Amino acid sequence: MNSRRTPDESAQPAPAGAAVFYRPNGYAPEESAAYMMRRIITLTAQQVERALEPAGLTNAQWVPLFKLYAGKCSTVAELARETHLDAGAMTRLLDRLEAKDLCRRVRSTSDRRVVNIELTDAGREAASAIAPVLCDTQNAHLEGFSAEEWQTLKGLLRRVLANAERLAGAQPATAPTSSDGENNEP
Repeated sequence: MNSRRTPDESAQPAPAGAAVFYRPNGYAPEESAAYMMRRIITLTAQQVERALEPAGLTNAQWVPLFKLYAGKCSTVAELARETHLDAGAMTRLLDRLEAKDLCRRVRSTSDRRVVNIELTDAGREAASAIAPVLCDTQNAHLEGFSAEEWQTLKGLLRRVLANAERLAGAQPATAPTSSDGENNEP
């Protein structure tokens, strides 16, 4: 007995009454919304990385630096979860950021298992330059959009994201697997 599933068998069926926008016969990946979103993310991340290159920040480095600066996390474990990196990749990434004197790891005095991350003065200065780059890059990608179109686009993307999160919740969770510390978050 073959326990392998075909792609059609493992895909979740569309809810009753839901529109079916894609069909296997004649499927064109470049016309897929997911393909286009992925290309946008990739191209945006490349543009941001080029803009931050003079500051010596790679895509893998500016994302956690910005999350620390924005107060999204303060411990190694929180940063790993927030950036979807495994412990090994996070350790290597923090080693690189510490070598650049952008942050430092400080063991908690109240719980030895917890390692806090603090930005250095140089880290705060570098991180403060990230938001302007993100704004410039994203505004350039939205050239020609009206304010109303921009709001509509965000609303549509929120709906796609809500569907994706709902579907992800219906599937077994997987641990982050990135081993190279790369993250394409714009």
